[in-house]
Amino acid sequence: MTIRRAILTVYDKTNIIELARKLREFDIEIISTGGTMKELRKGGLEVKSVSDITGFPEILDGRVKTLHPKIHGGILARRDKGEHISQLSMHNISLYDLVVVNLYPFEKVVSSGEPDEDIVLENIDIGGPTMIRSAAKNFPHVTVITSPDHYGLLIEELAENNGATTLEFRKRMAKAAFERTAAYDAAISSWFQGEEGEFPQTLNFRYNLKSALRYGENPHQKASLYQLPDYPYTSLPKGKLLSGKELSFNNIWDLEAGLQIALDFDKPFAAVIKHTNPCGAAIGETLAEAYDKALASDPLSAFGSVIALNRRVDIETANSLHETPFIECILAPGFDDDSLELLRKKKNRRLLDITELKRAPENSFEFRPLTGAILAQSPDRHEINKDNLQFVTEKRPSDEKLVELLFAFKIVKHIKSNAVVICKNFATVGVGAGQTSRVDASMIAVRKAGDRVRGAVAASDAFFPMPDGLEALAEAGVTAVIQPGGSKKDPEVVEAANRMGIAMVLTGVRHFKH
Repeated sequence: MTIRRAILTVYDKTNIIELARKLREFDIEIISTGGTMKELRKGGLEVKSVSDITGFPEILDGRVKTLHPKIHGGILARRDKGEHISQLSMHNISLYDLVVVNLYPFEKVVSSGEPDEDIVLENIDIGGPTMIRSAAKNFPHVTVITSPDHYGLLIEELAENNGATTLEFRKRMAKAAFERTAAYDAAISSWFQGEEGEFPQTLNFRYNLKSALRYGENPHQKASLYQLPDYPYTSLPKGKLLSGKELSFNNIWDLEAGLQIALDFDKPFAAVIKHTNPCGAAIGETLAEAYDKALASDPLSAFGSVIALNRRVDIETANSLHETPFIECILAPGFDDDSLELLRKKKNRRLLDITELKRAPENSFEFRPLTGAILAQSPDRHEINKDNLQFVTEKRPSDEKLVELLFAFKIVKHIKSNAVVICKNFATVGVGAGQTSRVDASMIAVRKAGDRVRGAVAASDAFFPMPDGLEALAEAGVTAVIQPGGSKKDPEVVEAANRMGIAMVLTGVRHFKH
């Protein structure tokens, strides 16, 4: 299809003058609106105004300019239908072969903090999506371009085909156009959902391809990474890989687990992640202290792990990291220059700089995919403090033990259920994760802790259905336990704690993680 007439009306004017000059080289007539027209004329280009075509001025601060039969008729008309062509002739409407449109930056505006509602509404584009959809619907006859990223492709196409575009190219650009309008509408819908803070009747997803991955969870599976455009909070795709080969599917999934636990702590914190579970986690006075304590929790499991840190990596921490035998990835909000130089010495060790730790608000959603469906929930952000606790045993934990118990309970919510964690000196020393019975989780945590279990505290993500799990902890030397409670056998569990001389507190809040 030879291009003879084009409409150019864009918000993002990147390379628009260069594109228009190339179009003129193919003797293509250009029609434009408002700011785009001024920009093109400023660049010395001959441009006809849409108002000259429609015989009607732009009105309502530019809200209405292209919504007119003399524009959309020329875009939507089928060239292979004689009645369409005759109707255009009857109403003095010209055909348009190329539509170049990009939209008001709605996503960028709403991600910029707390924008004024009037500003948000003014950035909901109406004429642009309508023109895009008109042109994309009629791709057998019309070429539509929706991004400056596609200008080069268009110019190459015109050059190869002597000022024409192929059906294959037009269909490819139409697909990109509908993807853009779908994402745009989804962004607007999501903004309204966020305003309501409720679960919507319809979920609209608008993720852009970030990169293809080498493979999925296993080498025989294909995988890609998609990114929510203009997401204003911390996310892995926004991070910068400073060293090492590209991240794998499993790296990314483990890093996500590390990111989520790092977001939960204000003091210097480190987590050693293996298969999405922390096999070690700790806080310290310094980041180096936190990492050394986290690593000491289970150095055997730490082999081939992912490390999540909530502070910029200094040289002391980097020295400890560098001495660890095999680390897949390190996630942190920055690396000092000397730390980066040291850590880059192991070429295959990936270093991911996430710049900052800024978590999404509580009215955001988490999603779990199902076959043909999806689960949505609010994030697990429930904070427990001393005032929320129920003291149910004869022995009451000291204030120092209480603080440690609360630390343990914050850690256990990031461990797959059934989960039991044993902590000492604000570090995990034993983690029992993902077991089908709570007593097994307790026994694994005890085995992992070894002699360190004596005088330690323990947390369980859900109630003990029977006393056996608590008894396993107490017999090993745990002196205080925190758990949600709520079992029919709570009285028996409390009686067992009293019999064994340990303190136990109930939170009334469960932290299942499946």
